[in-house]
Amino acid sequence: MKTSDFLAQRPVFTTEEFRGFQQERGSHSQWTRKALLAHYQKQQRIIRLRRGVYAAVPRGATPDDVSVDPYLVASKLAPDAVLGYHTALAVHGRAHSVSERFEFLTSAERRGISFRGWRFQPVLFSETLRRKKKTTFDVQTLERSGQSVAVTSLERTLVDVLDRPDLGGGWEEIWRSLESVEFFNLDKVIKYALLLENATTIAKVGFYLEQHRESLMVEESHLAALRKHRPSSPHYLERGKKADVKFVPGWNLVVPLSVAERSWEIVL
Repeated sequence: MKTSDFLAQRPVFTTEEFRGFQQERGSHSQWTRKALLAHYQKQQRIIRLRRGVYAAVPRGATPDDVSVDPYLVASKLAPDAVLGYHTALAVHGRAHSVSERFEFLTSAERRGISFRGWRFQPVLFSETLRRKKKTTFDVQTLERSGQSVAVTSLERTLVDVLDRPDLGGGWEEIWRSLESVEFFNLDKVIKYALLLENATTIAKVGFYLEQHRESLMVEESHLAALRKHRPSSPHYLERGKKADVKFVPGWNLVVPLSVAERSWEIVL
């Protein structure tokens, strides 16, 4: 395979992937690898996105007008990157709105980057998942532009955006996005929610499932499995939100009225 073929097949790539390609061609010199990358960058055949991550520029295009897939970029910004939260909803085709922020989960502290007005935000896997060695729980592999991309399943994403609504686009965006999904494997949803060992998150999931009981075919056994782990005292769905709220005793959850009543659905 020629280098031009490699660039055609990998519109976004890492130095590790390029090193593997060079080794297949019989070259093991890091100096040759560095020289080639510098040469292609000078020739405007590749764009350096951050240290160790590049985007290819096809012939006939320029670094300024080349189309770059931001989801592919996010997937390359850490060796263990998993697209999550609102980004996962978008990859699954379920995000209600377009976002210029792209979240990816990783086990190591990393800095985010900006490119073309997009913001790529690393998010640490929860301490609980890292401790249990369950960071890849219900992670799927999808294909984009011929490359494999790791992304949280819709079931895990449901729990994650309720756990971190700031990474899901806010309550209305979360509700509208999740409501576009016709079916969830509820056993997986519950298993993952309990795996996180966060009573507030478990209550949020229970509240959401109860509110959508009919459309998602939620059974009492599903809710009972979660209700056993609800908070022992009232917790707020949204911290700091103490006005225009409603207490939901079944989950010991204080919920904004706009969420409890889905006020965005009201047509005046």
